[in-house]
Amino acid sequence: MPDGTVPILLLGATGQVGHALRRPLASLGTVHAPGRATVDLTAPASIRRVVADLEPRLIVNAAAYTDVDGAEAEPEQAARLNAEAPRVLAEAARDVGAWCVHYSTDYVFDGTRRVPYTEDIPPNPVNAYGRTKRAGEEAVQAACDRHVVLRTSWMYSRRRSNFVRAMLRLADDTDRLTVVDDQIGVPTWAGGLAEATASICEQLLAVDDASLSGLYHLTGTGQTSWYGFARAIFAQFGRPDVTVEPVSSGEYETAAPRPAYTVLDASRAREVFGLPDTPWTAQLARFREHVAPVGDPSAADVS
Repeated sequence: MPDGTVPILLLGATGQVGHALRRPLASLGTVHAPGRATVDLTAPASIRRVVADLEPRLIVNAAAYTDVDGAEAEPEQAARLNAEAPRVLAEAARDVGAWCVHYSTDYVFDGTRRVPYTEDIPPNPVNAYGRTKRAGEEAVQAACDRHVVLRTSWMYSRRRSNFVRAMLRLADDTDRLTVVDDQIGVPTWAGGLAEATASICEQLLAVDDASLSGLYHLTGTGQTSWYGFARAIFAQFGRPDVTVEPVSSGEYETAAPRPAYTVLDASRAREVFGLPDTPWTAQLARFREHVAPVGDPSAADVS
């Protein structure tokens, strides 16, 4: 087991995944989670300084520019956070001999397939967000021998803006919703992702085998559309009064194009790190257990 005094640097600790990571990572060592006042991710010198001062054995980067539509208007800002900052962080990790764990996205793919994407399928992002995240993957892989890049998808939690919270809030105002039914992916609960990440990190620290380095997909099993996800949300949260109608993506104009199919095959991560095979529906049920009782109108706002 890793020593409890092992220094761990966690970036992005106020986001969905970062916040969920605090508790499971604390079982592996001493977690340092500096905020923006301490680490400016747009300033390379700031990143290098915090890594050099702490000399962590493990760096987990959960920070990112995640506004898919916003990235179309701010590609340079998205690139600074999604590509440049990870590169500098991975270089700093290399310099102190730390493992660098970094998150990426299903949106590095163009969505033209109809079978799950494995790690060996060449990425082909269709929007600025996906392009900057792909650049971040490549930068981390090139800069640090001890790296693990984790692609995930359709994140939700009790925090920040996400699909589950949006659906529950809309259900407070209307009993009829239209939701896109021609985009297919795998919903992922931040809490489940954090637990899986901590299991991976525990093995990285215990074994310290650079052969574990690489790119992995990390989601639950199964797949659904946003429409199917919405129906599952209302079923879990006891809202049979809400009617959900399927519509095509063409009925919703967005600044950034979305890939139609981004189901990730996570079997490699499960095999290498001994992770459980958990359906996305089971993750949603576990998430439901962490929020307010059925019928509580504040359920979606619990943090």
